[in-house]
Amino acid sequence: MHLYDALLMECDNLDIEVYEKDRMKNKGLYGDNVIWINKLLPSIIEKCCVLAEEIGHHHTTAGDIFDQSSIENRKQELKARGWAYERLIPLSKIIQAHKLHIVNRYEFADFLNVTEDFLDDALDWYKNKYGLCVSIDNFTICFEPLGVIEMFDWIETPKLKYGT
Repeated sequence: MHLYDALLMECDNLDIEVYEKDRMKNKGLYGDNVIWINKLLPSIIEKCCVLAEEIGHHHTTAGDIFDQSSIENRKQELKARGWAYERLIPLSKIIQAHKLHIVNRYEFADFLNVTEDFLDDALDWYKNKYGLCVSIDNFTICFEPLGVIEMFDWIETPKLKYGT
């Protein structure tokens, strides 16, 4: 099952109707438990990223925020995007990609089933949220440059005595 289908099922569980429409000026819109996705987006991966953001609006947005000249509306837009970034690219997936030896942006975006632009925006968002690095368990994720450092638990081994 593709991630887009999983998000559609999530919408169904949240009683959100989802429609793909052509002739839309925007990539997606959310209002009153209805999401519209631009049918002409070039890939299902891009539709997935847009759908996640629109679900983010369901969880984080109040009122009409269409006018982005308002600072409050821009803050709500950023909250919805942040929700989408954390939903599609949780920090645990960055660690998992490190463990799988994924080494470039294209492979990383492909592994996550997101667009490279969405990935870049998510990493910028995480950097703004946490600073240059964040530690989770035995790992430190650095956002600039992107990398994961794994810490080891040093266990002192008993010293062998020779000649006794």
